[in-house]
Amino acid sequence: MDNRSEVREFLVSRRARISPEQAGVEPSGGRRRVPGLRRDEVARLAGLSVDYYTRVERGNLTGVSDSVLDAVARALDLDHAERDHLHDLARTANLGSRPRAPKPPAHSLRSATQHLLDSITGAPAFVGNNRMDLVAANELGFALYSEMFRTSARPANHSRFIFLDPRARDLYPDWDRAANVNVQILRRDAGRSPFDKELSDLVGELSVRSEEFRTLWGAHDVRRHYSGAKQFQHPVVGALELTYHVMELEDDPGHTLTVYTAAPGSPSEDALRLLSTWAATEHIAEIARDPRARQQVTEG
Repeated sequence: MDNRSEVREFLVSRRARISPEQAGVEPSGGRRRVPGLRRDEVARLAGLSVDYYTRVERGNLTGVSDSVLDAVARALDLDHAERDHLHDLARTANLGSRPRAPKPPAHSLRSATQHLLDSITGAPAFVGNNRMDLVAANELGFALYSEMFRTSARPANHSRFIFLDPRARDLYPDWDRAANVNVQILRRDAGRSPFDKELSDLVGELSVRSEEFRTLWGAHDVRRHYSGAKQFQHPVVGALELTYHVMELEDDPGHTLTVYTAAPGSPSEDALRLLSTWAATEHIAEIARDPRARQQVTEG
């Protein structure tokens, strides 16, 4: 990924969405050829010279201080995720022309992490990496995402499933929202891990194979993803309304633990119990871990 073009396109997209009226500035004179704020208006709001802000927007962030980045973030009314993303892009620029690429997240986890997953028995739980791979899960986690494991590709990948598998539109009642959130998280992770070749390859593959992904990626939206609500339409148990919590795993760098819970006494709680029974009966965890187990279970 070209860091300078990433910076330029991100900042241009952010100032394009803010009008002078929204920003509380007197519009500059002359005919406006582009939507949103002009560079000189952003510079004025940030307390920078036009030349200096132009340098920043062109992606030349080498040596730019955190205070300058924060001033630009305030001028563009960036939210927390967008502010973090701008700082991530700047860190990449400040590494120099030949940075040492950090080790990408592994495809496997420490045994202690799997033990943690297995100890969670009443709620779906899974561990993912910054490439949207579903790296590991407990039995309910595999059952919740059983549609992702109908193909033989491993590790199963949320982004490929959402954009390339028609079953995703059945699993997610609000597919548009699921697709938007997925891309926003992926773009944030791309900013944090710009030298992860597998992540870059995934973005390239999806950009070629999915026009919807390509459009959403071009919007340069980013999102923090730590808690919220999500709806599913599971093919076995029907509608599920779940609350999710996401935690970063410090001892498994590049990985997060996600746990879904249902409100006590709700239909979704009953549905999760049914899902757990189905998962055990159909050996869902074994099939998810090894596609060859599907034939063995069928023959058995």
